[in-house]
Amino acid sequence: MTALVIAEHDHASIKGATLNTVTAAAACGSDVHVLVAGHNAGAAAEAASKIAGVGKVLHADSEAFAHGLAENMAAQVLALAGDYSHILFPATASGKNIAPRVAAKLDVAQISDISKVDSPDTFERPIYAGNAIAVVQSTDDKKVITVRTTGFDAAAASGGSAAVETVAATADSGKSSFVGQEIAKNDRPELTAAKVIVSGGRALGSAEKFNEVMTPLADKLGAAIGASRAAVDAGYAPNDLQVGQTGKIVAPQLYIAAGISGAIQHLAGMKDSKVIVAINKDEEAPIFSVADYGLVADLFQAVPELTQAL
Repeated sequence: MTALVIAEHDHASIKGATLNTVTAAAACGSDVHVLVAGHNAGAAAEAASKIAGVGKVLHADSEAFAHGLAENMAAQVLALAGDYSHILFPATASGKNIAPRVAAKLDVAQISDISKVDSPDTFERPIYAGNAIAVVQSTDDKKVITVRTTGFDAAAASGGSAAVETVAATADSGKSSFVGQEIAKNDRPELTAAKVIVSGGRALGSAEKFNEVMTPLADKLGAAIGASRAAVDAGYAPNDLQVGQTGKIVAPQLYIAAGISGAIQHLAGMKDSKVIVAINKDEEAPIFSVADYGLVADLFQAVPELTQAL
C-alpha cells in the first residue's frame, strides 16, 4: 500500500500542516509519496523531498495551480489516484475544499478529521466538539482522508532524500477563476502554527482592553494572539483570531487563556495544547478542568503583572 499526501505550500516552501499529515500517512503502514502541485514550485518540491519518511515527491507544475483552485487540484489528484490506497489532506480550509471533490469522483466515503490511525482501515476522529471519539472503519479500496494536524506530531522537515518526479499537469478545468485576495498582514506567528498562544475572552470587556491587556503579553512571549468566540462575536477581536470548533484548531506548546470561561466550543479547539494556563476570577470556570496551571484572579491585575515579571 502507498499513501499520497497532498502538500500545502506557498510555491517556495512547505507549510507545517503537511508535516503532520505525512506522519499520519506513515501510520497507515504505507510508503508515503507527496504531491506538490503549484506554479514555479520547484523549491517547494525540493523541500518536500527532504521531509523524513517521504519516499517520492510528485511535482506537477502549471499556471492552473498557481492559486490552488479546488477544481484544478482535485483533477490532478484524480489523475494520480489509481496508484494509491490512501489519499490524505490536512484538515485545513484548502484540504477540506479539495478532498470532498476527490472522494465524490472516486465514489468513496470521505474519512474526515482523523486524530489517530488504529490500522490501515480504521481511524479515530473527534465528535460532539471533541467530547467523544468515533472509531471509523472503511472498506473502500481507496481511503480519502483529512487529517486533524494537532493529533499528529510533525515529521522532521529535514533528513529525507526522496526523489522528485515530474508528472504531467492536468489542464485548467475552466470551472473557476482566481479574482483576488485580501491577506491580513501580521508580524506575529500564524495562529495554527504558533508555539505559544495567548487568548482573551469576553471578560476583557472591549476591543481597547483586549489590545491593552493581551498585546504586551504576546509581545513578551513572541506569541500569536487568539480569542474566544464570545470575544469575536462581541467585536473585541477579528474573526481570524477565533480559536474553537468553528474557528481554528490549535495545539501549541503553551496556551494562555485569560478571561475565557471554557465553553465546549472553545475547549474543542485548544485542549490538545501541551501546557494550558488559565486565568479567570471564577474558580468554577470549565477552563480549569483542562488547565495544567490555573490562577483564580482578576485578569486586569494578573496579566499585566505576568507581563511585567517576564
